[in-house]
Amino acid sequence: MLKQLLIILICGLFTCTLIAQKDSTQIKYDDGKLHLKQISKEDLQVYKEDPKFDYEILKADLTWWENFKTWMGNLLSQFFEWLFGVEKASGYLFFFLRILPYILIGILLFLLIKFFLNVNSRALLYSKENENLVSLSEDEHIIKNEDINQLIQKALEENNYRLAIRYYYLLILKQMSEKELIDWQMQKTNDDYINELGEEELKRPFSHITKLYDYIWYGDFPIDEAKYLKAESKFSSLQKTLDVNA
Repeated sequence: MLKQLLIILICGLFTCTLIAQKDSTQIKYDDGKLHLKQISKEDLQVYKEDPKFDYEILKADLTWWENFKTWMGNLLSQFFEWLFGVEKASGYLFFFLRILPYILIGILLFLLIKFFLNVNSRALLYSKENENLVSLSEDEHIIKNEDINQLIQKALEENNYRLAIRYYYLLILKQMSEKELIDWQMQKTNDDYINELGEEELKRPFSHITKLYDYIWYGDFPIDEAKYLKAESKFSSLQKTLDVNA
């Protein structure tokens, strides 16, 4: 009896579950009335003027530099396609040949920038060298025709110690040329004269005063009386050495 009641109870629960599942799958239709919303032209105009709803894609005009890069890239690409057959290449070779035009453009720009920087630096250096007093074209005239000792004295009287060092160096060159220790020529450099000196006793001090001269004259180094006297002692010492070797 108990077993029968249990079977009936299970069957009842199973039947209710099936009925519930069946009812849950029924489609419910919306029988509400539809109300059409009228949209006026004024309503649409509000959205048209709102930039948030502007989906138009604007193409910016290319600059002259971008046009130049594109033109140069296409030109080089066509050249290398003709030269190497890029279209037939693959892998790393294809990638390298594709970027090669841009690498060449970068190298060209680097060289141009470096060239103009060098030109400007040279112009600046030459302007500093020529802003004072004695130009390189006057060296020969001073050495052959002027009393350099008087020029030194005049520069000292005017407290122009930098110019006095300039004249002092020309005086040393004149003395070495007269003693035939060097062959003075206007187109020669100071390093040429250092190499012409055979004796180390002369080469070492002359090399030292040459560095002083370059630093003070060409380096535009400010020099006062105390610094001049210190430099002048080096020139005077070399003069004494030249007198001994006369």
